[in-house]
Amino acid sequence: MGVAFEARAPPPQPEAGLKPSRPSRPNFNQLHAQPLPIKAYPLPPLIPHNPLSLLQIVFTYLSHFVAPPPSHPETPLRGYFSAETRSIHVTDEAATRILWEQGFFGKGSLSRSEPAWLEREKIRQGLLIGNTSEELTRKRREERKQFKKERARKEKEAIEEKLAEEAGGGTQRDEDAEDKSKEANGHIRESGTDQNSSIDVLPPNANERNAISPPQLALGGPELASRSSEPSSRVIINQEHLQLTLEEAFFLVYGLGLLNIRDPSTSHQISTFKFFSICRSYGYFSPHLSNDLSPDDPFLLSYVVYHHFRSLGWVVRPGIKFAVDYLLYNRGPVFSHAEFAVIILPSYTHAYWASNPSLRVMVKRKEKKSWWWLHCVNRVQAQVRKSLVVVYVEVPPPEDIGKGTTNESREEVNISAFLKKYRVRELVLKRWTPNRSRD
Repeated sequence: MGVAFEARAPPPQPEAGLKPSRPSRPNFNQLHAQPLPIKAYPLPPLIPHNPLSLLQIVFTYLSHFVAPPPSHPETPLRGYFSAETRSIHVTDEAATRILWEQGFFGKGSLSRSEPAWLEREKIRQGLLIGNTSEELTRKRREERKQFKKERARKEKEAIEEKLAEEAGGGTQRDEDAEDKSKEANGHIRESGTDQNSSIDVLPPNANERNAISPPQLALGGPELASRSSEPSSRVIINQEHLQLTLEEAFFLVYGLGLLNIRDPSTSHQISTFKFFSICRSYGYFSPHLSNDLSPDDPFLLSYVVYHHFRSLGWVVRPGIKFAVDYLLYNRGPVFSHAEFAVIILPSYTHAYWASNPSLRVMVKRKEKKSWWWLHCVNRVQAQVRKSLVVVYVEVPPPEDIGKGTTNESREEVNISAFLKKYRVRELVLKRWTPNRSRD
């Protein structure tokens, strides 16, 4: 039997009482200090036993009243509407960092979440030292996968030993089972030639997995240190942009007034009311004409819920990964996992929707959901330790909000009046497990 031996020095052991050092992480509390890309100026606190605090409050209020400090950026952020992807593209790097670091809006077009393609490319080419969040997540998942494999192997060995003991096979069977498991899981490599050398068992294809590609080889070795210390003439153009959903973009346009949407072909700014109509039309899988829009448009229902939870201070992110509409984060995805998963359902409680038989049939068809669907969604959320929130949006009767409008200010007033007619009801569901919920 051929056995591959390779001499290597034992890994350095940490000093007694000291934990191995971890790579430094960015200060997320400082990086994401602002929950929204606008500045707020609260009044100083009132201290009852200190009368000077009252004077400070009055002075701050009067100074803000006479000369209000700026709350929005001097130059509005700019985005371009993409009909192909049904999203808004923000190409400016400074605007991208502002929207992500102050509210976690959008996602990178070449990344899973945070726009980090440029950092990954610099690391790949050896121009930067460190790891991005995606690489850390990939390594953590790989470690978890290897841990599960090792745990399954040990459980299998324990079962085989137990069966061998019950069968009375003795020690010889145990040794045979151990040898077979070692041969199946990999080859043996010797760790040194002296008397303190040890034997390591490596899984199959260990050489292929441990063989690091040339860019990754330079990450921790002296080659990268010497190469990164020298000035590099290579300039990498950032090919990634921030991609906003229609709900996120309209919230930044209408709710905060931070974003200007432009037509990519003409670079002309799109008005708020026209962008509202575009979002409603492209909310359908096949864009509808303005005459075919209804008060239960997919965009209207999703935006009402998005605006509702954003106004309550939650960080709202798409939840398609967990078969829901939205995920609610307390502070953001870099701080903790999402606590709630949101499902949006329309509710037709207004008397108009029961005025004729055709409307009643339509309402029954849209409101009908099977118990099997709810059971599947609820079980998925229970497996990932999230609470399912069913949000019912009460749909008002149809109304032409653009009728009689002549200027943009009037259109914005009509949008506000139209959105105020929607009501939101929340219902939290949790999966009941008999062996855990006996009381």
